[in-house]
Amino acid sequence: MTDTDVQQGDRPVAQVQIAGLIFAVLLLDRDLVITEANPAAESLLGRSTKKLIGTRITELVDFSQSRLEERLLASDQRLIARGVAAMVGDERKRLNLTVSPLPSNPGWRVISLSDGGRDDMGGEAEMESAVGAPAVLAHEIKNPLAAIRGAGQLLARKVDEKDRPLAVMICDEVDRIARLVDRMQKLGSNTPAAVGPFNLHEAIRNAMATVRAAAPQGVELVEEFDPSLPPVLANQDALEQVLINLLSNAAEACSGKSGAQTGGQIIVKTRFVSGLALSAIRLGNTVRVPIEITVSDNGPGIDPHLEPRIFEPFVTGKKGGQGLGLALVKKLVADMDGRIGHTRDDRAGMTHFRINLPIAK
Repeated sequence: MTDTDVQQGDRPVAQVQIAGLIFAVLLLDRDLVITEANPAAESLLGRSTKKLIGTRITELVDFSQSRLEERLLASDQRLIARGVAAMVGDERKRLNLTVSPLPSNPGWRVISLSDGGRDDMGGEAEMESAVGAPAVLAHEIKNPLAAIRGAGQLLARKVDEKDRPLAVMICDEVDRIARLVDRMQKLGSNTPAAVGPFNLHEAIRNAMATVRAAAPQGVELVEEFDPSLPPVLANQDALEQVLINLLSNAAEACSGKSGAQTGGQIIVKTRFVSGLALSAIRLGNTVRVPIEITVSDNGPGIDPHLEPRIFEPFVTGKKGGQGLGLALVKKLVADMDGRIGHTRDDRAGMTHFRINLPIAK
């Protein structure tokens, strides 16, 4: 490609513009065979452009769950869909999709795809709406807690021995609510922690050591690190908190496999992913997030009915859970201009949480 091909004067040509898009763009022929693909399509579909070209789109993305394939076959039909259930390889996903027919070439169409069901793309407006309720609730609850606890302690000193456990229970419950309020306040904070360059694997090993010390017997934590990764641009304390939450959830999810022929296993993998970017609304620009951390476990996975909402406050599949852990994880990652997503590989029996973060310049 020559400089003339890349740009006309100071204006990039269409091919360069499409290559820079952060969502997948595919050109399909009359038989739904991919003839062109941009770099974002490689990331979403997990194949190189060379392997994508010549492959039928329905061999890569199974739309049978949403009964969309017959509409794709209608080559002259425009289509816009959000949150479409689909299988990409062995992973369940929800996709945003557009199909644009090309009148100049009957039967040909351009299709765009983006992950629209489980990813946090770092949008500040979305995050504010998600955490506003917990922040207000925390403010309203915290003030009277000290008075209630003080009254409980006073009762514990004055009541008869047989009634003292009730007074102690009041203090214990107040302490539990206070811890919950502290988590909600962190969730509602609008001041992100400062970011800087640091060694990614050092932070991961710190988090793994914390969780390993408390993990149920028989749960194995495995490292699959790329030692060539450069420093990441993030907040180390916040990232360690994110990883401790994810690893603790994974340990709990696969603890039931302890003592079985195949024990509980958590794999933490790092790699460099080229071409992946997100729109950071707070910064008003596009941020490339090529550093990827994947936390995988062989537990039973998340209830499919909860999957699209697992990063929302007060949504939980745990008995007695508060539903704030993953909401806080989402916020901390977004504050570092990163993204987090969840997928389930039913064939391999693995649940994956992927974090993508910027690289330190």
